[in-house]
Amino acid sequence: MADNKRIVLAYSGGLDTSVAISYLKERTGKDVVAVSLDVGQGGESLETIKQRALACGAVESYVVDARDEFANEYCMKALKANAMYEGVYPLVSAISRPLISKHLVRAAHQFGADTISHGCTGKGNDQVRFEVSIAAIDPTLKAISPIRDLALTRDVEIAFAKEHKLPITQTEKSPYSIDQNVWGRAIETGFLEDPWNGPTKDCYSYTDDPAFPPVEDEVVIEFKQGIPVKIDGRDVTPLQAIEEMNRRAGAQGIGRIDLIEDRLVGIKSRELYEAPGAVALIAAHQELENCCLEREQHRIKRDIDKRWAELVYDAQWFSPATQSLNAFIEDTQKYVSGEIRMTLHGGRAVVTGRRSDSSLYDYKLATYDSGDSFDSKSSNGFIDIYGLPSRVAAARDVKFGNGIEVPTNTVE
Repeated sequence: MADNKRIVLAYSGGLDTSVAISYLKERTGKDVVAVSLDVGQGGESLETIKQRALACGAVESYVVDARDEFANEYCMKALKANAMYEGVYPLVSAISRPLISKHLVRAAHQFGADTISHGCTGKGNDQVRFEVSIAAIDPTLKAISPIRDLALTRDVEIAFAKEHKLPITQTEKSPYSIDQNVWGRAIETGFLEDPWNGPTKDCYSYTDDPAFPPVEDEVVIEFKQGIPVKIDGRDVTPLQAIEEMNRRAGAQGIGRIDLIEDRLVGIKSRELYEAPGAVALIAAHQELENCCLEREQHRIKRDIDKRWAELVYDAQWFSPATQSLNAFIEDTQKYVSGEIRMTLHGGRAVVTGRRSDSSLYDYKLATYDSGDSFDSKSSNGFIDIYGLPSRVAAARDVKFGNGIEVPTNTVE
C-alpha cells in the first residue's frame, strides 16, 4: 500500500492521458495509477491500454470490463426514465461519468491515492460530472485536470512525449472531439462549431445514411418491468439488447441528432450525436408505457422523466433528488411488461403493434362496434359535473359584463 501520495488518472490510452501520466508525476511528485473502463466504446483492448499505461510510467493499471454494469445499472435507468435531455439527447456521456467516477474512487481506495485526475477542459460538462460524482462518493478526495489546471495543451503534450520518449504513436488528429460508449456517440468541435455547417458523412460511425436505407426491418421487443428481455423471441441481456438495436437501427440511419445544446456551464454548444439503439429502445418503451401506466401516473411520470434527464445531465446522478426520482420511476415500471413491434426504416423507428397482459387498454371499452361495454349514458352526468366550475364562472362573468363575446353574423 502506498503512503497516500498517489494520483488516480482516468486513462483512455490516447495522447492526452498517456502524456499526463509522466507529466503529473513530474509536476506533483506523485505516482500515477491509470484507470481504464470498457463501457462499450470499442477500439483497443483493455490489455493493450493497460500495457501502454505501464510503459508510460504508471505504477499500477486498473482496468475493468464494465459493459454489463453500464448497461444494467446506468443505461436501463435511463431507458426506464425515457431520458432525453432537451427532448432529443439520450445522455450518452452523462450516464457514463458516474460509473467511471465510482471506479476511480474504488481505485483511489485500493491503491492509497488522495487525488483523482481527469482529462476534461475548463468549459465542458464532464469536468463537473466527474468532480461532483467523486465528491458525492468520497468528499475527502481531491480532483485535478492537467488540461484545465496545468496548462497541458496539445503542442506541450507532443513535445513532452518526444522529450521523454514515451511509447506513443502520434497519428493525425481527428477534426472532432468524440466520446462514445454502447449507449451512443457524441461528436463536436472542428468545423461543427459553426452551427451553419451541415454534418458531413465522416462525422458518423454508428449509423448509415438514412437517405439510402436497406429494406425495412421489423423487430419485436419484449420488456419485463421496463427492461428489454427478448428481441424477436430470443433472450437478451440489457447489453445484448442495446448492441443488437445499435446494429439494426444504425443500419437504417436511426438516431442521428444535431442540436444547439444548453451546457451545464452556461454556454450553448453545437452537438452531434448518434444513438440508434437508445432512440429505438426508448421509443418502444414509451409506447409500452402508453399502454400500461394509469393516466395520472403517466402524466406525472412524463414530468419526472424530463427532470431526471436534466438532473443527470447536470451532474446529479448521486444526488438525493435523483435517488428520489429513481424510486418513483422504478415503482411505475411494475406493470410495464409486454411486446412492442416496430418497423425500422430510413431514419425512423415506428411502432406498429403492442400487446401486454398488464395493459390498461380494454378493447371492450375502446371499440365503437358491437360488444362495446362503455355505458354512454354515464357521460351526461360526467359532463354536467365536469363542466360545473366553468358554468359557475361564466355566470359570474356575464353578471359583471365580462362574458365571452360572440360575433354576430350580418345577413345582407
